Amino acid sequence: MHSDAVNFQLNSHLSTLANIHKIYHTLNRLNLTEDVGQDEHQTGNLRSCSSSDCFNKTMPPRKKRRPASSDDLLAKKSRHDGMYKKYDSSRIKAEDEAFSSKRCLEWFYEYAGTDDIVGPEGMEKFCEDIGVEPENVVMLVLAWKLDAQNMGYFTLQEWLKGMTSLQCDATEKLRNTLDYLRSLLNEPTNFKLIYRYAFDFAREKDQRSLDMNTAKCMLGLLLGKTWPLFPVFHQFLEV
Repeated sequence: MHSDAVNFQLNSHLSTLANIHKIYHTLNRLNLTEDVGQDEHQTGNLRSCSSSDCFNKTMPPRKKRRPASSDDLLAKKSRHDGMYKKYDSSRIKAEDEAFSSKRCLEWFYEYAGTDDIVGPEGMEKFCEDIGVEPENVVMLVLAWKLDAQNMGYFTLQEWLKGMTSLQCDATEKLRNTLDYLRSLLNEPTNFKLIYRYAFDFAREKDQRSLDMNTAKCMLGLLLGKTWPLFPVFHQFLEV
């Protein structure tokens, strides 16, 4: 009885092994089996790939910086020198354009005498340098801007005060300002102020009125080119 039981179990195991063998061969024919060792080997390779190795595989290698040659250094130095010269020239230009009281004072003494006044001789040279005649109306406007008290004379105080307001400290700057001075005559308010100033500027300080010749000259300067009836009025004054 016992041997029958043992034989039955043995037959069952053999039958199970046969079925497993058949299943394996069936799967093998269908190409559904793989080499487990190969899978594990590939998986192990993937796991063994560190983050730095993967990063190096995906990113291109960094190029080494080429040492600067002597030509590169010279070119760099040249660019720096050019930038400095450009900055320096701009700074010098800005300083030249800015008004300087010292430069204005030196300019004054190019025409003034020992008594700190620009007199007739200095005035003649001054007019020649700025390119206008002494009888030009722009000289009257300039005298008004300087608040000059005597015709044909500029004191040091008048010069510094007026030229500072005009921001002129050199001959070239004043030349460039002449058109502005002329334009003041086209503004009614300024024209009235200049007209009134001309009366006191031209008359002798011990007199209350202008002599006829001086009056005709001043009227000719102020009205000769702007008042259509001035020729008739001038003829009337001649009678």
